[in-house]
Amino acid sequence: MYSKNDVAPFPPMGWNSYDYYNTTVTEDDVRKNADYMAKNLKQYGWEYVVIDIQWSDPDAGRLCPQIQYIPFTRLCLDEWSRQIPALNRFPSSSGGKGFAPLADYVHGLGLKFGIHIMRGIPRYAAQNHLPILTHDDSKVTADQIANPFSISKWNGDMYGVDFTKKGAQDYYDSLFALYASWGVDFVKVDDICNTNMYPDNPYSAEKEIEMISLAIERCGRPMVLSLSPGPAVIEKAWHLKKYANMWRITDDFWDEWSLVKAMFERCEVWETHVEKGCWPDCDMLPLGRLGKGFGNEWKSRLTPDEQKTMITLWCLFRSPLMIGTDLPQLDDSTLSLLTNRDVLGLEKFCHGATQILRNESECVWATFGNGCPAHVGSINVALFNLSDGEKDISLPLLKIPHVEEGRTFRVRDLWLQKDLFPLESEAVLSVSVPPHGVILLRLS
Repeated sequence: MYSKNDVAPFPPMGWNSYDYYNTTVTEDDVRKNADYMAKNLKQYGWEYVVIDIQWSDPDAGRLCPQIQYIPFTRLCLDEWSRQIPALNRFPSSSGGKGFAPLADYVHGLGLKFGIHIMRGIPRYAAQNHLPILTHDDSKVTADQIANPFSISKWNGDMYGVDFTKKGAQDYYDSLFALYASWGVDFVKVDDICNTNMYPDNPYSAEKEIEMISLAIERCGRPMVLSLSPGPAVIEKAWHLKKYANMWRITDDFWDEWSLVKAMFERCEVWETHVEKGCWPDCDMLPLGRLGKGFGNEWKSRLTPDEQKTMITLWCLFRSPLMIGTDLPQLDDSTLSLLTNRDVLGLEKFCHGATQILRNESECVWATFGNGCPAHVGSINVALFNLSDGEKDISLPLLKIPHVEEGRTFRVRDLWLQKDLFPLESEAVLSVSVPPHGVILLRLS
């Protein structure tokens, strides 16, 4: 028997199809991105290949950009009301094979395979009284477990599942048994972390989280459970840590500086809840090319310095890292941001990230432990310039937790991968930081 926390001992790192493909990703797209990851990114820790929303809709994207999710669309379902891949988009799923052939392909590259689902049961199944699979062969139909008063604010595909109804847990058990048979390693469940249709009860899907967690446990295959969208409810941190591996602390995150800046406050709120198997999630990294599936392809609007700031905060905080682009189109400069071993090493080998100071113009974070196994006892310090102009940021080293008097540190710039100067613990660390930029140092 495996422990939930052993499924994700480190923050998951991978690729998600949404930011570039929206609802339109195809099997060929997934294979090309998986091939690229295996060749260029796997050796740096990137391993998950995740298909995002509406993979069971053969018409997904047909009305974009005017309409993102087609109302009352016909999702592809099996005989037990479970979504299966749309054959016109995922041809290897023919003959009832589902995602198994594609998952086998991804696994053959040494990577892991993930999918997105909306919580609940398809409305089409409920409205047509389609059967669900039960453990005792009792005759239960989708309408008997559906809660028509629990719906998504932004996607009309599903009804929530009423945990009090006979067959409710059976439905989720059958769903994840199917995913296990396909070889799924990662499931992102949406409209569940914050059910923002109900602002007075944003955690209204609490019991569905518990049913899904139990279904994963029963299916016998380890799967990372990722919950979306945010912002997660901080008062429910204990519940999230008990039942999930990662949960969004923000609504959808895009390539805008204002959203990057706002993330500092969100990370401050959640910094004490980061631990093995439990990863507050800052959302995807909107880098490279974006938006093709939205009908308006563009290049990330974040400047190079803003991109470094984003990646630095995500890594110090130990957020999961999911790249939201078409990987084969990555340019060399963006690829270099995603293959810096010193920076990515913070995800696996550091702990206790804490914000030391923050105001409108500057912020300082530090994390402790091993920047990598060769640097036991190191301290990593990030000095962020949140202002619109170049800024000198200064900090007495003794203000940083775990800095001891009388110690001399070697200083290395982790982004430049360059050793700088020795620094006494009684000294003031002072650096010049570009607008919206960061200097990331390791003291060892």
